[in-house]
Parts: sequence; C-alpha cells; structure tokens
Amino acid sequence: MQVVLCQLDTHWEDKPASHAAASRLLASLAIEPGALIVLPEMWATGFSMHVDRTAEPAAGPTHAFMSALARERAAYVLGGVVRLGNTGRGRNEAVLFGPDGREAARYCKMHPFSFAGETKHFESGEGITVFEWQGFKVAPLVCYDLRFPELFRHAVSRGAEMFVVIANWPQVREEHWMALLRARAIENQAFVFGVNRSGADPHASYGGKSLAIGPRGETIAEGGRHAEAIVCNISRDEMLAYRQTFPALADMRRDLLGGNS
Repeated sequence: MQVVLCQLDTHWEDKPASHAAASRLLASLAIEPGALIVLPEMWATGFSMHVDRTAEPAAGPTHAFMSALARERAAYVLGGVVRLGNTGRGRNEAVLFGPDGREAARYCKMHPFSFAGETKHFESGEGITVFEWQGFKVAPLVCYDLRFPELFRHAVSRGAEMFVVIANWPQVREEHWMALLRARAIENQAFVFGVNRSGADPHASYGGKSLAIGPRGETIAEGGRHAEAIVCNISRDEMLAYRQTFPALADMRRDLLGGNS
C-alpha cells in the first residue's frame, strides 16, 4: 500500500500559489489507485495566525483542490486546512477526502501551540479521529500534538495502527521532531508518518525532514531539506505480525487512559 508524503514549500498566505506548487510536486509521480497522499499542516497558507486570511468553509478553495486531486488520482488525500469555529477563532484541522472526492474524515488539532500564540487565535479540538484506509485504522494528528503521547495511546485504544502527523515544525527543534516521531512508533507498535513543510515564512525556517517510521522504530523513508514528494510502500500484515510476535500493547493499562478518547 502506497503513502505519498508531500513536503511542500508553502507560499505564505497565498493559496493559489501553494495549490500550484502542490500540483507541480505531484505531477510526474506514478500514484497507485487508493494511495494516501498527505500534505502538511495549513499547507496552503503557512502557519499564519491571521484567521481572517486563512479560514475557509468546507466548500472553500483548499478543500476543493484536495477533493479534485483525490478524484483525479483515484486516491485518498489528507491535508491541513483552517475553518472558522463557533467561538470566532479558527480551527486548525486535518481533513481527508476519498477517491470519490467526498470528505471522509476530519480532525481538529487538540493542542494549539501556545508558545507561538496559536491558542489566542485557534480553538482546541474535541477528541481523536480514527478512520479506515486500505484495512488500516489511521489517526491523524497535527504538529504540536506530537508532544503529547497520551493522544496516541487513546487512538491505539480505539484500534489505531497508523498515525499521520502533519506539521509546520521549525528547523530549530528538528531533533525533537525526529526523536518524537520514532518514539510514537516504537511505543505504539504502529506506522508513523510525519509530513513537514520546507522553506521559510516570516517567523521561522523549516528544514523538511518528513519521516516514515515502521512499527519497530525503523526508518522507511526520510525527506531532505527542500520540497519533494516521498513515496513509501507499507504492509499491514507485517505490522500485525510484529504486534503478535512482541505483544507489548496487551499490557497497556487502559484504566489509566482517562478521557479524550
């Protein structure tokens, strides 16, 4: 099963330019029907706190782009968008479109990044989302969520076998990005895909380094510094066999998980 990580150099607050950049990045790729194509957090605008410039309705231009891409490639497309919440603040979301172009799942970032002021402009999500793709149960998460392992455990308690973390993760904390992605894979015996942006915005530089990690913590693929598409092939059977061979998750204390599941 094929996963395509789109490490995009986003154009700051310029949706048409970012849409065009994503099209160029994917144009020459041989994408299998039913593949999962993943774009970064807030990929069409960058990590902007200007909700009035970035938010769009469910029929907005970035949603429409991903829907059309899914139909054209007969694939699943997951990427970051901003919608306006009921509080007047934004919602930093990951949305999935199926090969028919219809929305199939949506997750709102549970932990807005307070260090950068995101909590002032964006509201928190209400809970974990788990969707099915090619037999896998998949949980999408967004950037700063990676620092909160309890989210991953809650998703595993709901059957998650694969995590997709979309991000605008700055290069200054790149070692954390790589270490935490690997840790989340090892402790949950799951595939973990971290899809980061490259380039720079007015506030930070982004070093790329998108990663595909297997359930043993092994690196399947790693992005470089610049915009690129990374193609991975994975096997659910191999993941299940490893979980049976080393059944650490059977010892998980579900009574300690609490809420937010």
